[in-house]
Amino acid sequence: MPSSGAAPDPESTPETRAPARKETAAQRVERVKRERPSWSILDDIRRYAREGFDSIPADDLAVRLRAWGLYTQGDGEGVRGDAVRYFMMRVRTPNGALTSTMCRTIADLADRYARGTLDITNRQNFQLHWLRIEDVPAVWDALAAVGWTSQGACGDNTRTVTGCPLAGVDAGEIVDASPVAIAVDRRLNGHPDFANLPRKFKISVTGCRHWCTYPEINDIGFTAIRRGEEIGFSLRVGGGLSTRPHLAVRLDAFVQWNQVAAVSEAVAGIFRDSDVLRVSRGKARMKYLFLTHGWTGDRFLAEVNARLGYTLDPAVAEEHAPTEHFRDHVGLHPQRQPGLSYAGFSIAAGRLRPRLLRQIADWADEYGDGTLRTTIAQNLVLLNVPTERVAAFESSVGTAGVAPIASSFQRGIVACTGSEFCKLAVVETKAFSLDLIPALEQRLPDFRQHLRIHVTGCPNACGQHWIADIGLQGVQLDDDGRPMDGFELFVGGGLGAAPDFAHRVGVRLPATRVVDALETLLRAYLATREEGDVFRTWTSRVSDDHLRGLLNAA
Repeated sequence: MPSSGAAPDPESTPETRAPARKETAAQRVERVKRERPSWSILDDIRRYAREGFDSIPADDLAVRLRAWGLYTQGDGEGVRGDAVRYFMMRVRTPNGALTSTMCRTIADLADRYARGTLDITNRQNFQLHWLRIEDVPAVWDALAAVGWTSQGACGDNTRTVTGCPLAGVDAGEIVDASPVAIAVDRRLNGHPDFANLPRKFKISVTGCRHWCTYPEINDIGFTAIRRGEEIGFSLRVGGGLSTRPHLAVRLDAFVQWNQVAAVSEAVAGIFRDSDVLRVSRGKARMKYLFLTHGWTGDRFLAEVNARLGYTLDPAVAEEHAPTEHFRDHVGLHPQRQPGLSYAGFSIAAGRLRPRLLRQIADWADEYGDGTLRTTIAQNLVLLNVPTERVAAFESSVGTAGVAPIASSFQRGIVACTGSEFCKLAVVETKAFSLDLIPALEQRLPDFRQHLRIHVTGCPNACGQHWIADIGLQGVQLDDDGRPMDGFELFVGGGLGAAPDFAHRVGVRLPATRVVDALETLLRAYLATREEGDVFRTWTSRVSDDHLRGLLNAA
């Protein structure tokens, strides 16, 4: 039966009508999220676990599972292409807060379900690999029993809220802001109003003077500040890395302690409602409001105030940005509480064996009170060791060969997941980094300077190479017609008092030549540095032509 309404255009026939446009990647993701909220499929995931991998619909597999901390992973061998029938799971750990029981739980889960793989991420989370869909409910139930979840650890939602791992114990902190960080995390994670953002959204809340969680590169960065006797927060928005790094913009606002959660919701709401950011997945981060859509700090603040329904107080002057070069919390140091110390363990490239994690958990119980924290430098901190127990603690960890001290190279290495498990990475990163550390230690045994070497497997910059002294971004090189892992070199990145992103030197090297090149580069630094020069200031003085000459000759 003909439909009512206007008659069809006689000139328009099936042969002459324009073909339907193919759905873009961004359009598909947005459609999937609109059709069914990602956080509504928990019961379905448990059903998929009973029915097997093939029962998972494509839209859930590619989009909705991410909101539950689940990604399909690579094949473990670095071969690019389709994902295998296993999952990577991130476990959301706000402010890096842990107990010894939580550590033993995830160590056991890694051994039982994840082939012994366990990583610490640079958002203070744990990450498991090789999970079968059949095992996901058992993993979730074990996590829930110790107050843990994977919800919101991935996906287009507010990611884990990071905070200083020394919150409450750092003698020099402005305030213990961990209660605020954890409260914001709990308020936003799972909140239906923030279940469908244009892409991931990162928040940092810190009360330390060192800004050890890098608020400058978060979507929201709260840093504690004093206004007379009152403690509140400075507010930065729009930071991020990837292919177009952007430092967060400090707004003219003093955020009071009890306003942080509401301000977080207001800023996240601006991001959520910015439909212009839903057009391209590659330009779907909040920083693009500033980079390409003409927003200013004043415009952003006006929108925040409008959403709050009141006007935030004007900002107070920041007396100083942090100048310390390292923010890794490694080593044995006194806490603000008299008679107590903390021990920061350097976990090389964030790759942690379950056996070692259980051992550290045992030490936390034997020598402390079972309290631990993860760091964004992919390390682990054990808190509250009484002074009278320090000597015995040092003896125990020294005998085990994992004392909380490390070479400059181990301390400074940060690595993303890489092509071993990540489908986007073009090179392997973890094993490369773990091999790079002893090679540099052997060649430069007396190197004592702080040095951050960040290794990332692709331009997405999960390894944060833009803020490193030496950044290594994975690239594929041609070896007589065969692909070969390589790295493009960046130098001179750093945050704090004089923030600047690392820049390309103009050199791409096979992975096998990187250690030679870095040895040459660091020997030149040691030989020609001036008084007070750290590596970053040295690279700012020498020309890129000089650096290229050194690297190409290595």
